[in-house]
Amino acid sequence: MASNLPNIPIAHQAPASASADQPFPARFFQCMTAFQKGAALKGALELDLFTILSEASHTPESLALRAQASARGVRILCDSLTIEGFLSKENGRYSATPDAAMFLSRKSPAYIGSAAFFLGHPMLAENFRDLAGCVRNGGSINDGSSGALSPDNPIWVEFARHMAPVAAMDAELLSRALQISDCESKVLDIAAGHGMYGITVARHNPRASIVAVDWKNVLEVARENAEKAGIIDRYCTVEGSAFEVEFGEGYDLVLLTNFLHHFSPEANQALLHKICRALKPGGRAVALEFVPNEDRITPPIPASFALTMLAATPDGDAYTFSELERMFRNTGFRSTELHEIPPSMHRVVIATKWSN
Repeated sequence: MASNLPNIPIAHQAPASASADQPFPARFFQCMTAFQKGAALKGALELDLFTILSEASHTPESLALRAQASARGVRILCDSLTIEGFLSKENGRYSATPDAAMFLSRKSPAYIGSAAFFLGHPMLAENFRDLAGCVRNGGSINDGSSGALSPDNPIWVEFARHMAPVAAMDAELLSRALQISDCESKVLDIAAGHGMYGITVARHNPRASIVAVDWKNVLEVARENAEKAGIIDRYCTVEGSAFEVEFGEGYDLVLLTNFLHHFSPEANQALLHKICRALKPGGRAVALEFVPNEDRITPPIPASFALTMLAATPDGDAYTFSELERMFRNTGFRSTELHEIPPSMHRVVIATKWSN
């Protein structure tokens, strides 16, 4: 009996083996099971495998002893991590790759593994429970009391504690882009979170004072970090929503890091009007954002962030530079520049207020 099935490639073959115009099913399976990759990475971090394997190579048995786990479980997990490029395997022994040793070993000064415990938070996954519903709705289907933008949501304390190491690298890159000088400077840090961006500016400029705005419980984390950085005497806080609280005027610099993407262009423009009034003439507002190209599909990570905003917010988005430039231009800024800060996934938009 003749088969009615179409002539398609075998699923276990690598996608590269298929011609460019030939349908291939593997991408479907990879996409639908992608959550397993995040779970594998988070599990390895909980077992501290990358720290152990950055020191020396191990067999499954010796690694299992160090991690207090089963040899079978360690072998299967490590093979999965090897497939994904986090580990290498030779003669039955596993080692951390250079990327994993640098960013996922707790002994590395560049460790960012704690971010997994925010990025893998159950509430963030819950946002995608009914993505079709979000698409029909044009935004998150969570109500205001349970959503990520609700006041005092404890997830932002989780963010502040777990994402600070990731932000530390971006904060250094941002400070370089700003070309921080040693002069008296008043800095406003909007939605400061962990506080790393304002703190880094203060470290680069001993004459800078920081005013950090965020929810009360989040600012406690920022103050802890300011204390550790030795700049607490130049660090003030204002509790509440940046849209509602008064934060004064006479600022030389306003930091808007990973904030504008949560809101609609109209809401952002209302805030930018307020920020522009708070700035001195010639002062700068700086947005660090996932900024996709105008085609909205490149680069992959910034472009994909729009989907996160669709699921998590009522009307947030990953804004292109032209959209951000328009928001700043409509609210009293005379020039807006886009800066790359490799190897960060973010881009920096620097807008300057008109001088009198």
